[in-house]
Amino acid sequence: MYEDEELEALRQKKLAELQEQQASAQMQEEQKAAHEAQKQAILRQILTEEAKQRLTNVKLVRPQLAEAVEVRLIQLAQQGAISDKLSDSQLKDILRKIQGQKRETKIDIRRL
Repeated sequence: MYEDEELEALRQKKLAELQEQQASAQMQEEQKAAHEAQKQAILRQILTEEAKQRLTNVKLVRPQLAEAVEVRLIQLAQQGAISDKLSDSQLKDILRKIQGQKRETKIDIRRL
């Protein structure tokens, strides 16, 4: 009987831990979704339709590059450096600049 009570207490403790982990994960997911919605709202304000479409296409092919561009655009918008909506050609220039910074990785393979 004592073992049954102890086993039940362990089950209850484990159940409480799992529920706490699930609640924490759900809260993180909600925060992530809210952050993403805020980011998309800012990007809608500073990009033309063509530029938004290009950024979406880039995100499909090179998600890290698109993320870097999004972060940079939001920084510029928050600093007040962007007065009008960015056109597709302006976004292309920004993509080239950021992509040029990222392509400096060099791999040497030496065979013995």
